[in-house]
Amino acid sequence: MTIRTRFAPSPTGLLHVGNARAALFNFLFARHHGGEFLLRIEDTDKERSTQKAVDVIFDGLAWMGIEADAEPVFQSARQDRHTEVALELLEKGQAYKCFCTPEELTAMREKAMAEKRPPRYDGTWRDRDPSEAPAGAPYVVRLKAPRDGETIIKDLVQGEVRVANSEMDDLILLRSDGTPTYLHAVVVDDHDMDITHVMRGDDHLTNTFRQAMIYRAMGWNLPHFAHLPLIHGPDGAKLSKRHGAQSVVDFREEGYLPEALCNYLLRLGWGHGDAEVLSREEQIKLFDLDGVGRSPSRMDYVKLAHLNGIWMRVADDTRLTDDVMQRLAGRDGVVTDDKTRARILAMMPGLKERAKTLVELADNAAFAGFTLPLTFTPKAEKMLGDDGRTVLQGVGKDLAALSDFTPETVDATLRAYAEKHEIKLGSVAQPLRAAMTGSTTSPGIDLTLAALGQDEVLARIAAVLTSGAVDA
Repeated sequence: MTIRTRFAPSPTGLLHVGNARAALFNFLFARHHGGEFLLRIEDTDKERSTQKAVDVIFDGLAWMGIEADAEPVFQSARQDRHTEVALELLEKGQAYKCFCTPEELTAMREKAMAEKRPPRYDGTWRDRDPSEAPAGAPYVVRLKAPRDGETIIKDLVQGEVRVANSEMDDLILLRSDGTPTYLHAVVVDDHDMDITHVMRGDDHLTNTFRQAMIYRAMGWNLPHFAHLPLIHGPDGAKLSKRHGAQSVVDFREEGYLPEALCNYLLRLGWGHGDAEVLSREEQIKLFDLDGVGRSPSRMDYVKLAHLNGIWMRVADDTRLTDDVMQRLAGRDGVVTDDKTRARILAMMPGLKERAKTLVELADNAAFAGFTLPLTFTPKAEKMLGDDGRTVLQGVGKDLAALSDFTPETVDATLRAYAEKHEIKLGSVAQPLRAAMTGSTTSPGIDLTLAALGQDEVLARIAAVLTSGAVDA
């Protein structure tokens, strides 16, 4: 048997982090077992489904490095097939026409609630002859669900789960306008796509019992089901905007690398010993369902940021520089030309050691493109008092005398100045850093000065020394 999994989102909004994790688990499971991973867009809700949402799904999956093994299937294009199966069930006597009016259904629900019973359809037309209905009356097609016994699902995550058939009513397969329902369409699509494993959030578990009845009515083999626990916020409540980023787009905009997010989502509900940082190759090698827990997971944004910092430190410097340049484009007071890019690329080994997100990285690198005069933070201003200006004036002359402006020659010059004037190296580096960046943070001062270049370094020193007061 070739294992085939699928990710089947509805294009009605953003690619939520819970859906993204489900896509990742399906993808890794298929790859681990040498199977196939498929994508289906469940766009039957024509009022809410949008092309923009479809594009967001494709874009998000591509960013995460999750690739399907075939062209995506659009559920809306398969309506005739869904209808065909419903009519086959009708012909087999496994389904029936229900002519109840909206008013009758409302009265049915109200009566059930008044009698403290679940408001389910009572099977009024289950055994009646359709000829009893008024000529031309609209109808829906309902599945003739079993009333006795139990429906049992042997879930690969939740274990064996049971529900009494008496607890479920006859679900609608075709609406009165002839369109198939979501629950019915999903079963037909999964069967026709030869899906062997359905892995999705455990909020779908109730649906699974109802869908199992369609499989059995058609005489089809059920796929294996694996219902994944949901992702909650740090406080245990349902994940929402107040907790922070919720969608793949949010995480990308907030500066997370896709490998960091995937690594974190993998560990959110799945474990393999003490392994924390896992490459895609290692994820495929290790992932299987026996490592998935049953309890809901909680987002830990602090842990995610820490993991992102780890991945940033091993990321390619050119890739990070390209991202930073895009984030700086259009920012006031920052020139994003080739010269700025070269400076940032040269400083990237030091810059990425001090950042946990790409946003933070861009903020820390922005000084490379600052135009004069700089604006200074209060802490930087303090570094540029009389003592700081004295250092700048003296060391500036030494730096101007260099014919070879490299990190090594810069470092030697700063150390020689500090030794000559019997001050600590930090007392030289701190005012220089403030003059170069407008703040008190940067990569190593030797790397920073060399990356900015001799002319820019001297120009920034001169801007401080010639100003009447440090700009606030």
